[in-house]
Amino acid sequence: MFEVLVFVYENYYAGDSCPEPAHLERKLNAVGFESEEIEDALTWLTGLNTAARGSKGFAGTSQLVAPEPWLREPCATSVRIYPLAEQNHLGQECMGFISFLESAGVLPASMREVIIERAMAAPGDPVSLDDLKIIILMVYWSFGQEPEALVLDELCDDNTQRIAH
Repeated sequence: MFEVLVFVYENYYAGDSCPEPAHLERKLNAVGFESEEIEDALTWLTGLNTAARGSKGFAGTSQLVAPEPWLREPCATSVRIYPLAEQNHLGQECMGFISFLESAGVLPASMREVIIERAMAAPGDPVSLDDLKIIILMVYWSFGQEPEALVLDELCDDNTQRIAH
């Protein structure tokens, strides 16, 4: 599924250029992705679209869409408590990375909630950090935002080549 998401991100970076699901499915089949991967990715993308649309109702856009019941704008001073199911599915590494982005001031609480919701809908127990980074890129994409250069570098960085000093 994540290979399909990366393909969609790379080929339809401008979110408006992404074709409708049926047309996208045909394109993905033509490229050679397996039907099950495509189906999983399209289901996941539908959930992302719903979550992003719902959160934009309170994110300062002119579009007035009521947010999903689970998605409410947190106060600036609120602290996110992860229920046990989220802790188990995300794992310490992913929760730490989300916390890092929040503390750096590059991840608003509304986007954090969409990231967590979409990570919970992703396979893996726990979700790998590489998969979470793809989820984060897709959430920025769905909000029509480009991550700051340093965030993008962190999301796309290959840690296997990094040497500790």
